Amino acid sequence: MDTGNNNNNLKTEARCNYPPYGKDLEGGGIPTGRFSNGKVPSDFVAEELGIKELLPAYLDPNLQASELVTGVCFASGGAGYDPLTSKLADAIHFDSQIEMFKEYIGKLRGVVGEERAKFIIEKSLYLVVMGSNDISNTYFLSHIRELEYDVPAYTDLLLRLASSSFKEIYELGARRIGVFNVPPIGCVPFQRTVAGGITRNCVDKINDAVKLFNTKLPNELDFLNRNLPHARFVSIDVYNPLLDLIGIKLKTGGAVAQAK
Repeated sequence: MDTGNNNNNLKTEARCNYPPYGKDLEGGGIPTGRFSNGKVPSDFVAEELGIKELLPAYLDPNLQASELVTGVCFASGGAGYDPLTSKLADAIHFDSQIEMFKEYIGKLRGVVGEERAKFIIEKSLYLVVMGSNDISNTYFLSHIRELEYDVPAYTDLLLRLASSSFKEIYELGARRIGVFNVPPIGCVPFQRTVAGGITRNCVDKINDAVKLFNTKLPNELDFLNRNLPHARFVSIDVYNPLLDLIGIKLKTGGAVAQAK
């Protein structure tokens, strides 16, 4: 989802400002920091809604004030709900992304005025995409959290941290918030190569942890909807569609693109 925030004065290895990233973007294929050969999901959503073709990174030094009115991206590749996840990746933690959102609101008021800014904030669509790095990297790869929590307890921790951040976004005026669940990260090439054995199978223990978190997420969002007036939190399933796609690719021998 990161459209280039990690490229801007951030000391992290999670950067995509070099070829072949961006090779299929219109305008010469120049790397923009997107974790893709072209557009990323945040771009596709903005384009599908008829808002703009590319969603700019909030930290882009060339960001124009007019872009604030139609939306920006605060995402940071490598970040997670767990503060430790962002620390390990030198990414922008969710709390810091919310601070960027606060700053954005002030700038938006300066562009369109108090009332119009309030309208834009309340009517906008917000997308939250986290959790993959928490489970894949912080729990199973580094094993740091594995020393403190079993899988059920860690998924509970992630939900508490996520819910707290969702409430903070709500308090700032956001009302329409789509929260993506975690994809089948046990099936990405890296995990299959490291822990999938000689046949590079999907790693069941990782996908099982993901499924546990995904099962709990809708209940937490329903709780927020019942207790926060006018809130509309929606769980967006990416696990099953991507698992189906990966299954088709594996059966046909096609290539599966690796997610960074």
